[in-house]
Amino acid sequence: MGMIVQKFGGTSVGSIERIQHVADRVMSEVQKGHQVVVVVSAMGKTTNQLVDLAKQLTSQPSKRELDMLLSTGEQVSIALLAMALQEKGYAAVSLTGWQAGIKTETVHGNARIIDIDTTRIHQYLQAGQIVIVAGFQGVTEKGDITTLGRGGSDTTAVALAAALQADKCDIYTDVTGVFTTDPRYVKAAKKLEEISYDEMLELANLGAGVLHPRAVEFAKNYQVLLEVRSSMEEESGTTVKEDVSMEQHLIVRGIAFEDQVTKVTVQGLPHELPMLPTVFTALANRGINVDIIIQNTTNSGAAAVSFSIRTEDLPETLQVLESFKGAKIEYESQLAKVSIVGSGMISNPGVAAQMFQVLADKGIEIKMVSTSEIKISTVVSQENMVAAVEALHTAFQLDEKAAVRS
Repeated sequence: MGMIVQKFGGTSVGSIERIQHVADRVMSEVQKGHQVVVVVSAMGKTTNQLVDLAKQLTSQPSKRELDMLLSTGEQVSIALLAMALQEKGYAAVSLTGWQAGIKTETVHGNARIIDIDTTRIHQYLQAGQIVIVAGFQGVTEKGDITTLGRGGSDTTAVALAAALQADKCDIYTDVTGVFTTDPRYVKAAKKLEEISYDEMLELANLGAGVLHPRAVEFAKNYQVLLEVRSSMEEESGTTVKEDVSMEQHLIVRGIAFEDQVTKVTVQGLPHELPMLPTVFTALANRGINVDIIIQNTTNSGAAAVSFSIRTEDLPETLQVLESFKGAKIEYESQLAKVSIVGSGMISNPGVAAQMFQVLADKGIEIKMVSTSEIKISTVVSQENMVAAVEALHTAFQLDEKAAVRS
């Protein structure tokens, strides 16, 4: 007997029939003798619908009131799941984030969890109840409701697993696990049996949408054993943990990619202004996330810096940069970032050279490069994104060798 935290996303609870199916998945763990805590998201597209309602009233809704509104979506799904389990003869209780003791910082729309008081959850578990917790939400010290931002339910589940010292946290989603790349784009993608926290964190940060980076970071910091599984199919998923075996001796374990990237170049700032702190402090103060950064010097000796941003942030980025008198600004949109990730890179020189050669052979121009110990990212044109991923997937033997051990 152990304790398991299960998380089900919006698609998994998108209808009454799917909520009944989730109830069956929960019951199967209880029948094995486990104590179970379930974290669920709002049903289907509920969160988007609530945002649309707010925007019908105002183009700039109060962040506090928006959190109050959005938190109601999860309350619907936790209550319905509790009812479904009760109807099947199981004792279950639903708790909002604040009832579950999830305390956050005072940042509406993207709060971080700072503490969890598990007293109430433990009381229900000891009484033999299944505890169902609303994901994506918490409460400040002053009692204001907050939401945790994109991927917040994943973070809720992992944080609860850490606070409760659960034996495992299962993340149920609409895919059967973590793949070598997105199978919707690359048919040869293979499911991985296991992946390390560091590799999963890189993939999540680089665009792989199966897990949110904050959830993976939480799991790594508190050594929470994760498994990414299908909510619809009965099969094992992908285990995310500290140390993994080198499956089939794969140097590269996965390829992540994301479109809607823009490259911005700034030059011509007055010499009395230090370029890097001046530019990036101004952008950071506006909450603009900057990714790949390259500094160089023009033929005239002037300093220039290039960096990548999300294309949706371009208007605000230009507004910030145009406030600097004399700055010359250039940008290029319709770009994408393609990244290879694998802990095997640490002990295998030449991976970058191989990646660059593969793209060159396909006639794909590399516009920017960024590296770490276990990843190499390149910025290419958006129209070449899928071709680059497919070529790299083949070159690094991800579609020739089964990624799941037999």
